[in-house]
Amino acid sequence: MTETILFFGNDWFAENRTSSHQIARYLAKRYRVYYIECPGLRAPKGSGRDLWKTWHKLKRFLKGAQAVPEGLKVRTVIQIPLHRFALVRWVNRILILLTLRWFMWRESIWRPTLWFMVPHLEMVIGKLGEKLSVYYCIDDYAALPDVNPEAVQMMDEATTRKAQLVFVASETLLEAKRQLNPDTHSSPHGVDFHHFAQVQGNHLPLPEDVAKLTGPVIGFFGLIERWIALDLVDYLAEQRPHWHFVMIGRIAVPESSLPRRPNIHFLGKRPYESLPAYGKRFDVAIIPYHLTRQVIHANPIKLREYLAMGKPIVSVSTPEIDKYADVVAIAHTKEQYLAMVEQALACPLSPEDIHRRMNRVSAESWDARMQKVLEKVQQKNAWSIPKNIEKLRK
Repeated sequence: MTETILFFGNDWFAENRTSSHQIARYLAKRYRVYYIECPGLRAPKGSGRDLWKTWHKLKRFLKGAQAVPEGLKVRTVIQIPLHRFALVRWVNRILILLTLRWFMWRESIWRPTLWFMVPHLEMVIGKLGEKLSVYYCIDDYAALPDVNPEAVQMMDEATTRKAQLVFVASETLLEAKRQLNPDTHSSPHGVDFHHFAQVQGNHLPLPEDVAKLTGPVIGFFGLIERWIALDLVDYLAEQRPHWHFVMIGRIAVPESSLPRRPNIHFLGKRPYESLPAYGKRFDVAIIPYHLTRQVIHANPIKLREYLAMGKPIVSVSTPEIDKYADVVAIAHTKEQYLAMVEQALACPLSPEDIHRRMNRVSAESWDARMQKVLEKVQQKNAWSIPKNIEKLRK
């Protein structure tokens, strides 16, 4: 019988594709997956975007489960996003449990596996007759912007204790999690290798908004949040006005905080499918982080995506990025950062360098990562091994 997974993740229809999406898509090829689209960790601010998201989530909640092309069904649940209040957490617990039990009855779901990519629905563990509960922790959630750190830390620790199996994306999280749950394992992020390796082919046309740029292009893609060192980007752009800095991604900081120079281009969000075409125009890819608590514990997917494209990379130093120091230039000061970008631009891009970077992550696909995760799951004697997984191993 095909295993059924209730997969608790962030917004399925979000602008950027996260590890939550990648893992759910992988599992949906092998199992019956229901993606439970969870409310956010932070309270809405009343902005136009937040109101729009709240309204659309309410509409999706009322519609019920929706089939999507990736082969799974998305079910939106709602709750009151004021996690710091005990009464609100109690109301949310009742609301979520009633919604999920009714949903399981409608879909004839029996003995599912609960798979959590977020920490704030720990109240359902042990309440849905599950076969197994898995917590796949990808962040130091209490360190994210605009969340209530005490409430989120409490939920994260509760989820860690209650889950039967825990994975962390960064080794910096491993020891603390193992103190709460001995059955905790490291599972670094993967990469959609073949998607980003398209950059090295000849069939990708350059998007118009970057094709017109002349001179070196220093590129970035990802959410532009408070952990992005825009002051560093501004410094680089000021020092080298003939370089173009292309920043791709949703802007989640106030417009007033964005550096304004003719050679800095904030293009906004772009479809995931188009990122390799934009990356093809990058001469150097950058990871300009502020060294916040959240960043120290992060394992950036974009690092592997840049490497899969074969691009030179200049980054700040973090524990997970430092593991790739053989293929990434790591800077510790803004002056050093500038010098390393300049050095990367000055060096001819040889086929050997391109292949060395690509080969560094060619074995780190999401498929490879998830096969190892499923081996741990199967050691619990909880799941059968799909035939296609057996074929992959031969």
